[in-house]
Amino acid sequence: MRILHTSDWHLGRTLEGRSRIQEQVKFIDELCEIVVEEAVDLVLIAGDIFDTVNPPAIAEELFYDALNRLSNEGRRGIVAIAGNHDNPERLCASSPLAVRHGITLYGLPKQILTPSLLVQPNQGRVVRVAAGLGWAELHIPSCPDPAIVAMLPYPSESRLNEVLSESLDEEILRQEYSKRVQQLFNSFGQYFRPDAINLGVSHLFVRGGMKSESERPIELGGAPTVEAEAMPFGAQYVALGHLHRAQAVKGAVAPIRYSGSPLAYSFSESGYAKSVILVEAQPRQAVETREIFLSSGYPLVKWQAKEGLAQVQHWIDAGKDLHAWIDLEVNVANALHPQDIHSLRQQRERLVNIRPIFPETEQIVAEARSKMPIHELFRKFYQDRTGGAEPEEELISLFLSLIDPSKGGGSCAGSAAIDPLEQDYPESEFRSLMDRAEEGETA
Repeated sequence: MRILHTSDWHLGRTLEGRSRIQEQVKFIDELCEIVVEEAVDLVLIAGDIFDTVNPPAIAEELFYDALNRLSNEGRRGIVAIAGNHDNPERLCASSPLAVRHGITLYGLPKQILTPSLLVQPNQGRVVRVAAGLGWAELHIPSCPDPAIVAMLPYPSESRLNEVLSESLDEEILRQEYSKRVQQLFNSFGQYFRPDAINLGVSHLFVRGGMKSESERPIELGGAPTVEAEAMPFGAQYVALGHLHRAQAVKGAVAPIRYSGSPLAYSFSESGYAKSVILVEAQPRQAVETREIFLSSGYPLVKWQAKEGLAQVQHWIDAGKDLHAWIDLEVNVANALHPQDIHSLRQQRERLVNIRPIFPETEQIVAEARSKMPIHELFRKFYQDRTGGAEPEEELISLFLSLIDPSKGGGSCAGSAAIDPLEQDYPESEFRSLMDRAEEGETA
């Protein structure tokens, strides 16, 4: 049996407000080509199909179109479970129709599945011949051996509807949670058989996995990490979702893998290769796995233009990273003019962030460690940010009040005695106070 493992599609997700739907459409097209070229018998989708519990209509339309194309009119099996970003009930709403096409949609950890009644074996279509709480046996016409799949959708306490520990100690809660996940998987795994291909699929965080910034926690009654030993005993392969970097779980008896997301969803994933996992399995044998790399998504890259706007313009003219989303940091002496920003965005539409870096600011902060009064530091900082404008006295007073409320509301003349050495502010906090004063002026 040839199995394709994918997860974390996050259909409908944007990048800093920029739509990614066209890239997601291209990913679905690429995925459909892969399952044909690789003669895939079963597709496992390990959660976070959507980016929110209330996805836009175009995201749902794309998902159902993907199921229709991947199932090949019921001749290829599909198992899709809910992740923490998915609405379990909404995901499973179409189950009565989906099961007739060999598609199993599984939303909640304690959902009870039933066998297919309207589709019989030996009709050239995938049939769910047996099923129960957390498991299903699938007969796939292209394979002589059945697949038994143990399924555990995102198992937070709220979705389990259980209080796993009265203790607020994080380590105790983690231990109890890992034990509960192991109990559930052991219960589902009792239906594994030596004459079948035994698989697990879940959406959770196994200890030791490598996170990225794009995994936003959306959880009520959150789910901590679990140990690798909690995975279903007897499974030949366990397909996981939740982490966006493709990786294998270390310390596990059987192969346990995260397929990762098909697109890079934050600039912390710059340089990640995106892929799906092909698994070749047969009863009583160790599986073979292979990464199939994807090309449908635009890469996310970071530009650091230390030589200023001229360097950025040179990169644009040279066509550097032409088909990429770009996060730009540019060293400048003064604030960027809105016309410069507009010009850059006109030339490169996927220029997402433009952050000016002021080298002189470092010198200002260094002077704060010597003898310059804080109100003078703020004055210089404000001039750098605004291209030389002089701050109002009320704004300086606002900034001083953030440092010491007893100093606020008065004249800056009385603030000259404030010594930054006596205040001993870390550089990051000093910058934050300056920014907050500017925000207060805007408000």
